[in-house]
Amino acid sequence: MTAPAAPIARTVTTPPSDSGRPPLRRRRKPSVHRALSRALIAIIVIVQVYPLAWLFLTSLRDEHDFATGDPFALPKSLTWENYARAFETGDLGRNILNSFIVTMGANILIVLLGMMAAYAIQVLGFRLSRLVRGLFLIGIIVPVQIALVPLFIDYSTVNLLDTYQSMIIPLAGFSLPMSVYLFSSFFEYIPRETYEAASLDGAGPYRIFGLITLPLSVNTVVTVVLVNSIFIWNDFIFANTFVLSEELKTIPLGLQNYIGAMGKVDWTATFAAVCITITPLLLVFLVLNKAMIQGLESGATKG
Repeated sequence: MTAPAAPIARTVTTPPSDSGRPPLRRRRKPSVHRALSRALIAIIVIVQVYPLAWLFLTSLRDEHDFATGDPFALPKSLTWENYARAFETGDLGRNILNSFIVTMGANILIVLLGMMAAYAIQVLGFRLSRLVRGLFLIGIIVPVQIALVPLFIDYSTVNLLDTYQSMIIPLAGFSLPMSVYLFSSFFEYIPRETYEAASLDGAGPYRIFGLITLPLSVNTVVTVVLVNSIFIWNDFIFANTFVLSEELKTIPLGLQNYIGAMGKVDWTATFAAVCITITPLLLVFLVLNKAMIQGLESGATKG
């Protein structure tokens, strides 16, 4: 018997390149769109950061140097006297406390009322729920100026002028439409099976709201609080209309104390006061920035 012939190995030859060298990998050229996007982002960052940097440097600048030199030049020397003079010129500590009380009180009302309204509209549902939600959305376009005179008359009738409530109530009311929209849009992401399983286990609507809906809405709550806090902290219209005494002045009203006789303004002390007042918001925003972005993505992309 003869042994079977071994298989013949086939060799595949690749044709050499025209130059006799192996082909080189082409380098990817950077995309023009990517370069333009990065340039645009850099411009936006500069535009946003430059005013804050200039404000902080000016708050450390000598008063005579700022008055006689170029206001946009770098300071020749740094001093902390402007911050001490900021507290001496105006009642800055009381203004910050009043703004904090108003901001916290308004945010508590906004979160509680906004969540409960959105829960009733989106989760529980009722016959005219879509109409009610549409009415809330219409409230977004209503300007706050049209309510000043009616509110002033009503507050004077019920003796609410020159109180914290006179600022908290309208600030919370005009912030509710956007908050209801964000909460109701987020509640669409929660599966209906979750609520059905909880109801089968014997949980009522209030228990479901406290044990299921509220813990899942933490990011949206943070978003609503931060967005409204910026508006409430910097509010001037309601505070200037309903506050009559020095003891209840908030930060925007308190900054008027730095305007001296004949319109003379202590600019360096004013800039120091502004730096002090915006620092809490910046710190809170930097700490909760990630949660705010997640809340906006989950609450504003659907609905």
